[in-house]
Amino acid sequence: MHDSAVLAWMLFAAQALLQLLFIIRALLRPHREPASRLAWVVVIVLVPVAGVIAYVLFGETNLGRARIKRLSEAFDRLPPAGGVAGPSAEASVPDRFVPLFRVGQSVSHYVPVAGNRARLMPDSAAAIDAMVADIDAARESVHVLFYIWLGDGSGLKVAQALCRAARRGVACRAMADDLGSRAFIRSAHWRDMAAAGVKLAAALPVGNPLMRPFKSRIDMRNHRKIVVIDDAVTYCGSQNCADAAFAVKARYAPWVDIMARFEGPVVRQNQHLFASTWMGQCDEDLSPLLTRPLPPPQEGFVAQVIASGAAVRYSAMPETFVALMNAARRELVITTPYYVPDEPIQSALCASARRGVTTRIVFPRRNDSWIVAAASRSYYRDLLEAGVEIHEYVGGLLHAKTLTLDGEVTLIGSANMDRRSFELNAENNILLYDAAFTLEVRARQQVFLDAAPAVARAEVEACSRARQVWNNSIAMLGPVL
Repeated sequence: MHDSAVLAWMLFAAQALLQLLFIIRALLRPHREPASRLAWVVVIVLVPVAGVIAYVLFGETNLGRARIKRLSEAFDRLPPAGGVAGPSAEASVPDRFVPLFRVGQSVSHYVPVAGNRARLMPDSAAAIDAMVADIDAARESVHVLFYIWLGDGSGLKVAQALCRAARRGVACRAMADDLGSRAFIRSAHWRDMAAAGVKLAAALPVGNPLMRPFKSRIDMRNHRKIVVIDDAVTYCGSQNCADAAFAVKARYAPWVDIMARFEGPVVRQNQHLFASTWMGQCDEDLSPLLTRPLPPPQEGFVAQVIASGAAVRYSAMPETFVALMNAARRELVITTPYYVPDEPIQSALCASARRGVTTRIVFPRRNDSWIVAAASRSYYRDLLEAGVEIHEYVGGLLHAKTLTLDGEVTLIGSANMDRRSFELNAENNILLYDAAFTLEVRARQQVFLDAAPAVARAEVEACSRARQVWNNSIAMLGPVL
């Protein structure tokens, strides 16, 4: 046999062995749906080299051992999350809603706490102005964390307010995701904040992109939006630190977000969440901030921070969404820009409509991700057949992530209904029980609905075969995206 033939057989055997090893690894990986395992096996078999490379880059939710160790050490140094904001107010919640807060507590250990108040911001610009006003009034500390921070009007307003606060002696800490805010972190504005005395950190730093895959997945990001001022005020919602015009993706503008300003014990939970994130990356102990006495209790509603991520237990956000859907009796309204569900979420949404609950979900008509847009529409037929009302917002890119339940319960925050939020992103949300505030959020959802024509079954059924094949093929790849 010629040397070239021997070499070819050796290369073939090496390739086959490598494929087998990665197939076994994909099959043994914990917390993996059968469909996901099958999808990865098919990819590795059909495109051997590219499939193995893809699996190395994207096949596992690997945050990195060093990062997980630092986070674990941070939680060990901080007061336990369960009691950081006072005793549980579970007894103040109707029995049928208690399991919702128990699911939330199982995610990040924060208990439902009473005495909270909230104000819904009119729009993105008003939210930024309110944040700036609160920062300008700060006396002790300002903590901010954003996934995307742009050097536009809104981004610079917040940056300049932080500089002013730091110069007058307020302890200011600002963190932004290293990938989502890469341009701003490397800009003169970031350096100006450092010069003014603002302590800065880039969340989940990428470092050398060629070496990063050997340590952790490069696309595992901190998607949270957290602002905590003086341990007395916090903001939660979908808005990044940027104008609605969103210069990095201006063709989809305006980006339509939702943000709420909270006061009460739930602020301390967001403070704890920020502190754990900061200490997981920076050599600074913020635990003294979490041991100060809480303000005297006041009248207000029950609320709870739900913070999910790769360092938290598996399937945290999907279980939260499913629990909320299953609890609906009269009405369920959801807004989300990205919908690539797992099977339990799709089934729970359909089941909600089938048992007579008025079930509405609002997506943007034009999505900034063509992959998500195609995958989302592959689920339309089943949703419509079950009786779910699908609406597509036409006034820009609807980026608000909200859920209201029977006019009494609200979930607001950063988490989308897609696999990225479920498995890769660090997210933060607030779950609350209050008819008055839920009515405000429901009214905002109605504004979105009024600008979102309903999708008719005839429209979906008229979709061309080619388009159906395309959408279903993209959705089929969901487990490996």
